Amino acid sequence: MTEPIPTVARDTVLARLAALQTMPTAELKQQWRTLFGAEPPPFNRSYLQSRLSYRVQELAYGGLKPETIKRLEALGEQLDGGNITIRRIRQDDRPIAGTRLIREYQGVGHSVTVRQDDYEYEGRPYKSLSSIARAITGTRWNGWTFFALRNARGRA
Repeated sequence: MTEPIPTVARDTVLARLAALQTMPTAELKQQWRTLFGAEPPPFNRSYLQSRLSYRVQELAYGGLKPETIKRLEALGEQLDGGNITIRRIRQDDRPIAGTRLIREYQGVGHSVTVRQDDYEYEGRPYKSLSSIARAITGTRWNGWTFFALRNARGRA
């Protein structure tokens, strides 16, 4: 038997979104279990907060309209001919431009913005995440591993 879909009262949305910002990670994971009915993914706190924020609003106000879903699917088919396997494979491994990568190192938070052709850290452009990791730590690091985009064995 499947769990019923939770509901969120519209008048509680703002308070719930604000609470997510200060909620301990363990509580974020519990919220994930409650709102998604599944175990949370092993991603960082920022990811959990953003997806939970969307889910709270989705449950309160509704998800995408069926027409929007159909339009998005049609656009996807224009790009890949309807081949779902191709759709799931990115042309490159880079995160999408505009993505913010957050990493705490020795008690200091660091934020990197992915741009179209490079990365921005502390207002400066960098060609690779490894060069940013080196600027932060003073030692050589695999940037993808440092920012937890890939585990130590090289898997995304």
